[in-house]
Amino acid sequence: MGQTDSFWSKVRYGGGLGLGFGNDSFNLQLAPSAIYEVNPYFATGVGLQLNYAQIGDFQFLGYGGTVLGLFNPIPNIQLSTELEQWRINREESLDGGNREDNYWLTSLFFGIGYRTNNVTIGIRYDVLFDENRSLTIDPWVPFVRVYF
Repeated sequence: MGQTDSFWSKVRYGGGLGLGFGNDSFNLQLAPSAIYEVNPYFATGVGLQLNYAQIGDFQFLGYGGTVLGLFNPIPNIQLSTELEQWRINREESLDGGNREDNYWLTSLFFGIGYRTNNVTIGIRYDVLFDENRSLTIDPWVPFVRVYF
């Protein structure tokens, strides 16, 4: 067994998938990621993000990447840090013309979750939250994290 085998045996893949639709609305979220388990207490990883939404005359496209660190002080508790960098493109059709908004957004989350096997359920807080530019309406965001 060589060094390559031991490296890849510690890599876990996971991420998130979301799909929503309703009256005149559609939302798709893709967030694949991979982590490397340094030891039983610490893992680090990277991920990609894509979010597309159309609600009536409003269109949204966000894409970017994330760097994360996971710390398990005891087997069932997981602490996390996630640095996300997004490119945001928003467009809204109004009676007087279109309104466009394109910008970069950085989010820094600190989280805590309950971990069992390969699933963690918890909450995270965005310390860089901006109510006018952030993707969420609140800095507190629940999460479900799964790695295989």
